[in-house]
Amino acid sequence: MQKILIVEDDGDIAAIERDYLELNNYQVEIAADGLAGLERGLHGDFDLILLDLMLPGLDGFSVCHALRKALDIPILMVTARQEDIDKIRGLGMGADDCITKPVSPSALVARIKANLAQYDRLKGGVGCAQIQMGEIRIQEDSRRVFVEGWEVTLKNKEYELLLFLMSNPDIVFSKEALYERVWGCDALGGNATVAVHINRLREKTEKTPSEPRHIQTVWGAGYRFRP
Repeated sequence: MQKILIVEDDGDIAAIERDYLELNNYQVEIAADGLAGLERGLHGDFDLILLDLMLPGLDGFSVCHALRKALDIPILMVTARQEDIDKIRGLGMGADDCITKPVSPSALVARIKANLAQYDRLKGGVGCAQIQMGEIRIQEDSRRVFVEGWEVTLKNKEYELLLFLMSNPDIVFSKEALYERVWGCDALGGNATVAVHINRLREKTEKTPSEPRHIQTVWGAGYRFRP
């Protein structure tokens, strides 16, 4: 049974989320503030953390940043704000996905399932398959990425996005298509998430991120990987 931590200061919302997750056979714990969420997250051996943005004691951004330094598990940030800047900041702190309130419990469970499935698939890779295009090389068995022979560290979704693009070279994908294929969810609200991850990939893999050679923008259409 997979174990999920909900960090949410609204007791009613946390209880509803817990009930729906338990109905879907997840084990759930709740932390009601940022400090408690950080402590439980670091020591609770969880498979996924559902983290609210606005928390007493320590805000969700700070909690996410601290957790990401120590943990390699999906972190889903939840915010009531509609502005993309909060999603971009959350992703920059290490969140794998950002969910905007209000969200139906069934949709929330679907997003959690999709993120867990993607994470499990990445961890379970076997064999010695490798992809190399130009100076970028991916070793799929170990989930390691090298640029000009030097290893670079990618977060879960950064790796998944790069792997998908390099597996489909010269094909243009819209932001919506990338979100659906990489995150495994409906594309509603996912455009900012994709854009942030594209920018982070460029910073880590391109010699000149502002003029990328490989991860290119096709204006009005989306992105492609040019070998």
